[in-house]
Amino acid sequence: MKNVLIINGHPDKESYNYAISSAYLKGATESKATVKSIHLIDLKFNLNLQYGYRKRTDLEPDLVEAQKMLLWANHIVWIYPVWWGSVPALMKGFLDRILLPGFAFKKREGSVWWDKFFTGRTSRIICTLDQPPWYYRIINRCPSHNAMKKLTLNFIGVKSVKITTIGPLRLSSEDFRKKWLSKIEKMGRMNK
Repeated sequence: MKNVLIINGHPDKESYNYAISSAYLKGATESKATVKSIHLIDLKFNLNLQYGYRKRTDLEPDLVEAQKMLLWANHIVWIYPVWWGSVPALMKGFLDRILLPGFAFKKREGSVWWDKFFTGRTSRIICTLDQPPWYYRIINRCPSHNAMKKLTLNFIGVKSVKITTIGPLRLSSEDFRKKWLSKIEKMGRMNK
C-alpha cells in the first residue's frame, strides 16, 4: 500500500491549486492509499534559511512535523503555480528550510559527491501556468520543472518524477478546469 503525501504550495486557499489538491486527495483516498496533506500556507515558519548551511537554524514545530511526513511518504505530490518561471516563495522557503543536509542528503567528506536519503520514492509534480504548456516547454525550457525534478528531487534521491502541466489557466473555461480535475482525480486513484 502506498503512503501518499500531497504538498500544496499555493498561498491562496481559493485558488484552483486547492481544487487540484482536493481532486488528487479524493482519488488517492478511493484507491485505499494512506494519504496525508500539507498546505504550506497553514504552516508557521520563517521562509529564510537565515545562515545558509553555515549555521543551523532550529526548525519550527510545523517543519519538524512536515519532515516526519516526508519520511513516512513513499509517493510525494507537489502542487503549485509557476510564477516567474519558478515555484512560489512559500514553496521555495519550505524546500530551503526542510531539505537539509543530514535529513535529505549528506555531503561526503573531501568529495564533490553526496549521499541521497530519499531513494526508493516516487513523485508527481502538478503545476499550473498562465501560458500554454508547449510555450513553456519549447520557448522557456521549463525552468521550474528542471529545478524541482533535477536539482531538488533527483538530488535527494527521488528518481521517478512525473510532471503534469496545466495551462493556460488564465482565461480558461469552467469546462477546461473540470476536465482537468477529473484527470487529476484519476491520477490520484492510480497513485501516479
